[in-house]
Amino acid sequence: GDMPYPDAAALAAWADDRDDRRAWVGWLGPFLDRLAEGGIRPLAEHVAQTIALAELCAAGPAGTGSGGLWDKQAGREARRVVDELIREAPHGGRITQADYRDLFAAVFQRGEVRDPVAPHPLVQIWGTLEARVQGVDLVILAGLNDGTWPELPVPDPWMNRRMRHDAGLLLPERRIGLSAHDFQQAIAAREVVLSRAVRGDESEMVPSRWLNRLTNLMQGMSGAGAAELEAMRARGRTWLDRVAALDAIDRVDPAPRPSPRPPVDARPSKLSVTRISKLVRDPYAIYAEKVLGLVPLPALNPSPDAPLRGTILHAVMERFIGEAPPGEDPRDARDRLMALAAEVLEARAPWPAARVLWLAKLGRVADEFLQGEVERQARATPAATEVRGELCLDRVDFTLTASADRIDRDPTGALHIYDYKTGTIPTKKQQELFDKQLALEAVMAEAGAFEAIGRAPVAEVAYIGLGANTKVDRIEVGPELIATTRAELEALIAAYRDRAQGYTAQRMPEKKTFDGDYDHLSRFGEWDLATEATPEEVGD
Repeated sequence: GDMPYPDAAALAAWADDRDDRRAWVGWLGPFLDRLAEGGIRPLAEHVAQTIALAELCAAGPAGTGSGGLWDKQAGREARRVVDELIREAPHGGRITQADYRDLFAAVFQRGEVRDPVAPHPLVQIWGTLEARVQGVDLVILAGLNDGTWPELPVPDPWMNRRMRHDAGLLLPERRIGLSAHDFQQAIAAREVVLSRAVRGDESEMVPSRWLNRLTNLMQGMSGAGAAELEAMRARGRTWLDRVAALDAIDRVDPAPRPSPRPPVDARPSKLSVTRISKLVRDPYAIYAEKVLGLVPLPALNPSPDAPLRGTILHAVMERFIGEAPPGEDPRDARDRLMALAAEVLEARAPWPAARVLWLAKLGRVADEFLQGEVERQARATPAATEVRGELCLDRVDFTLTASADRIDRDPTGALHIYDYKTGTIPTKKQQELFDKQLALEAVMAEAGAFEAIGRAPVAEVAYIGLGANTKVDRIEVGPELIATTRAELEALIAAYRDRAQGYTAQRMPEKKTFDGDYDHLSRFGEWDLATEATPEEVGD
């Protein structure tokens, strides 16, 4: 997940301490480096490079030669096409890699490999002409619909029937007569299956006139004829029932909205402040992650997404605050901020377009951020960044953890806690009810949970916007907020210390605009947010 654009050097560093990786990296690294070579070159060099890379890839880490690339019929045809290109390459001149790609694709498409699927030797598919002169024990007459067998005559745009008759031409009905003769011969086989389509693309299909004639005769001849017709239909239904069974779908009732109740000793005894809001909004996610131990796998093809941008900007801010020289000029501060951002992006975002875009976004808000930074540092001095802490809640046997982005200390000794936000900043109402990350960090700070800071009163907490919204919403912290937040946290944890309390899926989501990490596990979609939860005790 760390190398969307891997090369030999990056792979060698990845395999440095793993003997089982070195052989594979020793083969793949040079292959990728050669694959990245481009530029304008003679056509012959492009072709030679393509053949060498294809043979190297086909041989694999432990193989030699071409690794069977040119074997079998497809390989021999590919070799023939490539040899033709090699012969003509000296006349191709110098071309770009893009032009060579198009040329190679066009030339390669001229090759053709016929690889038909061999049918069963005892099964033959015939037209009416072949069936006239051959016979078999079992015949399946398919397409017995009017318009298919027989085919309806095509209207003549120039001559009607009378004109054709006067001119000595054959009438269209003669072809229907020949089809009737073919049908008569085929139905005389030892064993015959009559088949037709009941419905076409748009409407019900009409049975063939011969099929209608046959069934009408058998029904009207005698009781024995009608009985034989019914026996024929019964034998046909045997096969129709088999086909229907293949398409039959067993009805499965939709899954209920889960609310598992694991044993109390299996429930998490430690959570970070960022997971508390998840416990409130989607307890099932905490159950899946902490009780079942399920975590999303890293993406096979990582992309420059919003979480990564947030992580990178947090690293930029940590260095910007930690490396700030005393009395720095605001203009120098801006240059230093952008230089740090470029350096961190170069190291941690291997997508050139994303680096340029994210750096430009930071540049648009840099002046406003630095102006706010002057005001913040006029009130308090940065004391620590990315500081970790733990708070033990003995009453409920629970540990709360946090990693505060930044904590400042003012001249009175009071603390100012900040969190950088590249996305949407929670409103004050949301912070009061759900997103209590900063309030919980304030509780931890006043309890002395951050050893690097020590116990101290908290004056305020605030989010610092680094995205489109650079507004800083400050919340003053007092004894009442600290006491209320701690009491609510202990009440929440105590509730989940009761076996009767289930981890309900999507209990109080803010909005449902994208899939959660565990929606597939909870079968969201078979139930919705209006469905009542179904508590269920799980585990011993």
